[in-house]
Amino acid sequence: MKIDTVQLPFGQPVTEAYIHRSHPGVEALFGSHAAENMHWKRRMSWLSENADKRADARLLGDTLQTYNTRYNNNAAVMANIDAIRAGAAVIVTGQQAGLWTGPLLVIHKAVTAISAAKEAAARLGSAVVPVFWIAGEDHDFDEVNHVYVRGETSALNRLAVHRPSGARTAVSRTNIEQDTFAEAIQLLSAALPDTSFKPELLEKLDHYAKQSQTLSDLFAYLLGWLFGSQGLVLLDADDAGIRELEAPMFGRMLARNDELESAYFRSASQLEELGFTPSADVTQGSANLFLFDEEERILLHKHEGQYRNRKGSKSWSIEQLQAWADNDPRRFSNNVLTRPIMQDYVLPVMATVLGPGEIAYWSLTGEAFKVLGMEMPIVVPRMSFTLVEDKTSKYMSKFGLSFDEVAYRFKACREAWLKERDETGIEAGFAEALAGIEALYEPIKALTVSVASGLGTLTDQNLLRIKEQISYLEKRTMDAHAKKFGAALRQLDWIALSLWPDGKPQERVLNMMEFYNQYGRAWIDKLLEIPYDQQSGHHLISI
Repeated sequence: MKIDTVQLPFGQPVTEAYIHRSHPGVEALFGSHAAENMHWKRRMSWLSENADKRADARLLGDTLQTYNTRYNNNAAVMANIDAIRAGAAVIVTGQQAGLWTGPLLVIHKAVTAISAAKEAAARLGSAVVPVFWIAGEDHDFDEVNHVYVRGETSALNRLAVHRPSGARTAVSRTNIEQDTFAEAIQLLSAALPDTSFKPELLEKLDHYAKQSQTLSDLFAYLLGWLFGSQGLVLLDADDAGIRELEAPMFGRMLARNDELESAYFRSASQLEELGFTPSADVTQGSANLFLFDEEERILLHKHEGQYRNRKGSKSWSIEQLQAWADNDPRRFSNNVLTRPIMQDYVLPVMATVLGPGEIAYWSLTGEAFKVLGMEMPIVVPRMSFTLVEDKTSKYMSKFGLSFDEVAYRFKACREAWLKERDETGIEAGFAEALAGIEALYEPIKALTVSVASGLGTLTDQNLLRIKEQISYLEKRTMDAHAKKFGAALRQLDWIALSLWPDGKPQERVLNMMEFYNQYGRAWIDKLLEIPYDQQSGHHLISI
């Protein structure tokens, strides 16, 4: 297996500083670092000594068993759930429940959690279980209802399911009709080429879709199918059993909400003092908790001793919210700042696998953990991959392109390649013609102005129209020239579509289904063979 390693920009300066340990003070925001063996041992001791501060391990095990029996009933999974009951720590990652598992980075997260758990177990001499936290409580349906696959014309095909009418509630509470799932499978089938793996793939998707009522259901079935043999334990944050376990922490978050709010502001100030801009808004008066009101998920805001919706059209007393937290915890869910704390309360989290943006969010939570007598788990950077197919690799060799050139300079490289084949000098010829026309117009303008000063503006407008026509003719000529090299340009565009589609990393755009359709699960097994990388390098994987 050929693996090359490059470094993609993190997009978040605080994330880069954490991973590379390049800025004094950043590590203190997190309290530990994945590269320090001592920190793993310290975290293990802390989990053992503070088990009473978390949800009961036996109840957690029962809840996980019930959920995974339905979606992920694999012997390796059940053995790992038994290990959690017996006190094993976990390495957890998570993502919203997207159509057909969403972008490839979801697969990368699962792979990282599995690989990091194996590495941690070997390092500590103790069982460590990989867990995937499905963020089914999120309500942004339009963010997760679609995927992109490559078309034969070097373009992206967007495949989507429409959001049902009704309240904008959690994805796990948004029911999808069977006809909608069937239509989505038909669209995917039409978009994928015929291969030896396609019949099996479509059969699996149809089988799981018929058992699903929501995108979260389908997402869980697919993750179980792909990673159940690796012992990856699943949970849905909006599962009723999980909500029951979360009830005491919702109560604590409400009772100490002002303290938590101040803690988030302190972390934001610390970030700013270190020279970084917080990646999430810490909003004055926000409870950082959502309430389901008539199934609509609304963010709670504090105002004059009451909690209300953003518009202030509805309000609730702290006593009412506390009663719901005790007796009806499914009415609540977390936001980006409280989810880390809730995750750490429900699970014995040794470490959490996060992407670059998530690491930046977590830099705002250290003080909040302390308010509740907790410590932030170790933050593990998600491993990152680009799948390089043989066809793409051959085209790159043909045109002499490196990955960096495709990612950051593709348009310029494409234009340069085409220009090298311009034997007639189209660009220079039109530039010379335009310069000549402008020179010819100088005496014409002098003449018109001498007759009537107002004719100067008309002369300029006339020249502009001529230049626009010349530019149009140049574009048509360039298009005609490019058409002569259409086959080669399509090969160039395929490279960009495959490695850096829509100007973004492959893992953030393309869906895994087209790779499974082409290669079966062999490429997933290749990713699972790669040792856990603490530095979050980006790996180019030849498949």
